[in-house]
Formats: sequence, structure tokens, C-alpha cells
Amino acid sequence: MQKTSIRRADGRELIYYDSRAGRPRTERDQRPLAPVATTAEVRADRLLGDRVAIASHRQARTYHPAADACPLCPSSPAAARYGEIPAADYEVVVFENRFPSLAGEFGRCEVVCFTADHDASFADLSEARAGLVLDAWTDRTAELSQLPAVEQVFCFENRGAEIGVTLGHPHGQIYAYPFVTPRTTRMLESLAAHRTATGGRNLFDDVVADELADGRRTVLLAEHWTAFVPYAAHWPYEVHLYPRRRVPDLRELGEEARAEFPAVYLELLRRFDRIFGPDEPPTPYVSAWHQAPLSAPDRADFALHLELFTIRRTAGKLKFLAGSESGMNVFINDVPPEAAARRLREVAST
Repeated sequence: MQKTSIRRADGRELIYYDSRAGRPRTERDQRPLAPVATTAEVRADRLLGDRVAIASHRQARTYHPAADACPLCPSSPAAARYGEIPAADYEVVVFENRFPSLAGEFGRCEVVCFTADHDASFADLSEARAGLVLDAWTDRTAELSQLPAVEQVFCFENRGAEIGVTLGHPHGQIYAYPFVTPRTTRMLESLAAHRTATGGRNLFDDVVADELADGRRTVLLAEHWTAFVPYAAHWPYEVHLYPRRRVPDLRELGEEARAEFPAVYLELLRRFDRIFGPDEPPTPYVSAWHQAPLSAPDRADFALHLELFTIRRTAGKLKFLAGSESGMNVFINDVPPEAAARRLREVAST
């Protein structure tokens, strides 16, 4: 892999990830951009103990541009004034978000472009390109983990307008939080409680073992990865993907698991697009890597895993977060996890 870092006209970092060395990256941003000014801050909710990012400057971010005005497409003379990537072509690119939710002492936000093809999706990538994206996620996790303000690194993709995506070009994001997120905090609390209650057993190991023993919710078994619908799935179709050997984050993932990941992950994404039949549009989803916080005392006990879910509950219908979910954080799932797993097995590639 070749990694080339440059600076945008406004000072933001942009990094090209190429599959082979020797590709010159000499393009420079010619736009007359002023330095990025943000209002990002993090406030604490005194009742819940959560953190909330306040970022009013994001109101001005790019919103559903026309395809010929996409800021994530390769640059051309016509795209020079709005394009974020100065190259005429690229494989994988990561750059600092122009409208970050977190910045400076409050962390960092980055955009990950998976391909130069505006009309593609992650599921359309080759295994080699998906592997390059994994390399980029891993490299950014390592780099961002060194920043003094960062406590947790979160790599994710939102796909589909129904999810709230405002740029159609295939891309994901990376948030480097200056705190441990509420969801991870709850996992760590459950991890500690299980260890105490069972005389030292690991909660993640036991969850995976129990799902494998039950079998009804298993979606895909590979030599180095296990995918299943969780017993208490929150979302209509939700899959958790674990490496067979427990590691705390992407940096610790073994070479064999890294090599196998592209085929496994692409298969899951392609199954998601077949859940509701050939006449339905591509399935909207969130794909989220859960990694151990950097300073957690029981960091080695945390299990890296990916959670993939869709808000579409059946053809033409979405799962909205209504009163119980939004008001009390109590989810109500219309699709039994066993039925979801069965459907995801039915649409496997032949």
C-alpha cells in the first residue's frame, strides 16, 4: 500500500491510499479557500452523563448536490470550485471533514471515499479494493489514536437517503471522540459485571459461543469470522460480525482475518441488498466498527466487532424511532431475530 498525505488549500489533511507504490500524487488544491472555522464543542448532559456535540457550523454543509456537482468525485475543470479531491482519479481517499462535528480539542472527523465511481456502492467493490479500505481504516485508527484529545476511534458508513445521507457518493466517516461513547460505556459495564458474576469469563466470548451453539441466528461462518443476528436485535435486520480471535481494535487484527474480511463483508452487504427482493431499491444501512477505548482499564477484554443494520423493516416500509425508542431508549423490533437470520441465509450468493 502507498500512502500519500497532502494539505488542502484551507489547511485540512487529505490522504491517498493506493494499492501499489510508485503512483505520483502531485495534484494540489487550487481553490482560494479560507481556513476552516468551526463552532464545535462538547457538552455534558448532567442527568444522563452523556456527551453532546454542539456544531452549529454544520448547518451550512453540502446537502444533496446534483451528481455533476458532487464534492467527492474526482476533480475536473468543471468541478474545480467545489471538489474535495484534487486528483483526476483515486482508489481510496481520506480527508478531514470540512464541516466536522468534532474538531481541535474536541476530536476529529474524517471522510473516507471508497471509490471514484459516483454510482457504485461498497457492495460493488472488488475484494482487493475492500481490503484497501480495511487498510485505510486500520491506518487511521492507529494515527488518530496518537492524538492527545482522542479517547475512542469510530469507523462507520451510513448508506442511503433514508438513513440521512446527504452525499450520494459511496463514502464513510471516522469520528475520533474525546470521550468514551455512551454505547461503549454500557458495553464495558456489562463486560465487568459478567466477569464478576461468572468468575472471570469474558462476555463477548460467551455471547459468540452461545450464538454458535444455538445456531438459529447464525448468518455466515468463515474460518476467521462469525456473523449472526443478535438474540435481542434492536433493528429489523441486524448482523454482528466478529473475528474468531478476540482483539480490541483493528490494529490487532491478524493477517489471516484481514485477508478473509473482504469476501465475508462483501457477501453480507450483497445479502442486505437482496433481503426485500429485486424490485426494491438498495437497502439503506449503517455499518459500524466497535473498537475498545484507548484508556479503558479492561481494554484487552473488549472485542472488536462490526454491527450492520438497516432501518427498512419490510418492502417499502421503514422502522422509525418513535416514542418508546426515542423517548425511553426501549426498542421494539417487528422482525424476530430468528426470522431475520433465516432470510439472510436464504439470500446467500450461490
